[in-house]
Amino acid sequence: MKIAIPYGSTELTATLDWARILDTLRIADAPALANPAAAMLEQFNGPIGTAPLATRLQPGGTVLIIVSDSFRKTGVHQLLPTLVAFLNDHGVPDERISFLFATGSHRPPTNAEKSEILGSAIHARFEGRAVAHSPHDDTNLVYRGDTSRGTPVFMNRLADEADTVIATGRVVLHYFGGFGGGRKSILPGIAGMKTIAANHALNLDPVENHLNPDVAIGRLDGNPVAEDMLEGAKRCGDHFLLNTVLNRSGQIARIYCGDLEEAHREACNYAERLYTVPVREKADFVVASAGTAKNFIQSHKSLYNAHQIVKKGGHIILAAPAPEGYGGHKFVDWLKLGSRAAIIAELRKNAEINGQTALSTLEKARKTFFITAMSSTETEALGGQKVENLDEGLDRVHAALAQRGIAHPTCYIMPDAAFSVPILSSP
Repeated sequence: MKIAIPYGSTELTATLDWARILDTLRIADAPALANPAAAMLEQFNGPIGTAPLATRLQPGGTVLIIVSDSFRKTGVHQLLPTLVAFLNDHGVPDERISFLFATGSHRPPTNAEKSEILGSAIHARFEGRAVAHSPHDDTNLVYRGDTSRGTPVFMNRLADEADTVIATGRVVLHYFGGFGGGRKSILPGIAGMKTIAANHALNLDPVENHLNPDVAIGRLDGNPVAEDMLEGAKRCGDHFLLNTVLNRSGQIARIYCGDLEEAHREACNYAERLYTVPVREKADFVVASAGTAKNFIQSHKSLYNAHQIVKKGGHIILAAPAPEGYGGHKFVDWLKLGSRAAIIAELRKNAEINGQTALSTLEKARKTFFITAMSSTETEALGGQKVENLDEGLDRVHAALAQRGIAHPTCYIMPDAAFSVPILSSP
């Protein structure tokens, strides 16, 4: 059988005739909205859990629009011209509107990436009032107290000073935040590093030396990271949510507007139906693609999802171009600690976002073959090995399984592993 998976802007293909493919796991098909801008305006007039947007605007007041960074495709650029026109029509002129790129702990977008995120026309029109958040710039942060779990809430000053904050984003399932979009546009999106680190440290079990089992993909209630995100986000400004859910082709399938929590929950319910895939058994190996993820830290989401459905001792082949390498300058320092126990011990003393990903990676990448622009040294530090192409990866897996006496292995193919979330329906 010929298999094909994305690799950046290209595709990798190979013939697989020695394994039984259990399934190709994909996002469910969903039609694109015929007129996304019209659907958004309808939501403005009848938002979920709050008053219509027009009634929340102050004529002559200021509006801050939070948009995602270059690591997330949201489709919001299609909506921004209509959104800005709506604000203009309701008494908010261009000079009272600004944009903030929610970088979290990521690098800021380049000028070309800003144009792509906003759309070229809006970028040209608002270039002087479209800035990237910096989590390290204490002079641009304001403190809004601590959450009930002890997270100090430092947020971007622009959001604190704006009369209205419109938080945009895309809702997908997220491996420790439960879901993307919603609260994540604010925390970690426009939060300070101390806030991000303290929130992400809730990944750890409070007593035992392992990851907290309550911190789970697709879970909001009872997930301490997700609940802490929401509590912190609510301390920052007067929010109106504008979230999209994209189909497998990257088109806008649904739009949800309204209250930061209620509208987000409805979007999550739909995203869960779209992105989760029922799986009846684990496989001997998984072939997965991280798509266009620019670095390993973003590719880790695909590794996480693939790992959920591989048998103990099984293998993953992960196509992860990662042209920007690891994607976090401190990430390699955590990897050098070398073991789960050492990383956990250090995280107890010094909560830091890259440490959480390093811990998860060392647990999942040990039998992974990477097709990547990263070097062999980098992939070995992750715990895996580099291969030059899909054929070599399959040959290496075939040989390893044969050594273990597995003559007729099983396999899953995951072309969009960052977003398709396998749910095991039986032990």
